[in-house]
Amino acid sequence: MGNLKNKLAQFMYGRYGTDQLYNALIVVYFVLIVANAFISSAIIRILMSAVLIWTIFRALSRNVYKRRMENEKFMKIWKPVKGSGSLMLRRIKEIKTHRFRKCPHCKKVLRLPRTRGKHIVKCPCCNKEFELQILL
Repeated sequence: MGNLKNKLAQFMYGRYGTDQLYNALIVVYFVLIVANAFISSAIIRILMSAVLIWTIFRALSRNVYKRRMENEKFMKIWKPVKGSGSLMLRRIKEIKTHRFRKCPHCKKVLRLPRTRGKHIVKCPCCNKEFELQILL
C-alpha cells in the first residue's frame, strides 16, 4: 500500500490538485447526477461530462498559476454569495430573539434585540443615531 501511495504522490508532484472551485465543480456534478435521475436528458449528460472533464483537467494541470487565478475569480464571486447565505441562516436561527436592520447612513446590518416599540439606535460603525420601530 505504501508503494502505491508513493507512486501517486510522485504522479501528483507539480500538479495543481484540489481547491474551492474543484469542490464546487464536484457538487455541481452530483447535482447534475440527481437531476439526470429525475429528468433523463442528453443535455444534462453532456453537462455532466463537461464538468467532470474540467474538474479532472484542473486537478491534474501543471499550470498552477492559471488554476490559481481561476480559483481567485471563483472566490470573488463565491464569497459574497456565501456571506449573504450565512447572514440569511443567522437571521432565521435568531428570529425569536433578535431583529436585523440596516443603518440608513452607512448601510451596515445591525443586530438588535427583539423589543417592540420605538427605539433610538446608535450605529457602532458610523456613530450616527437614528429612530427605529420594531413591530414584531
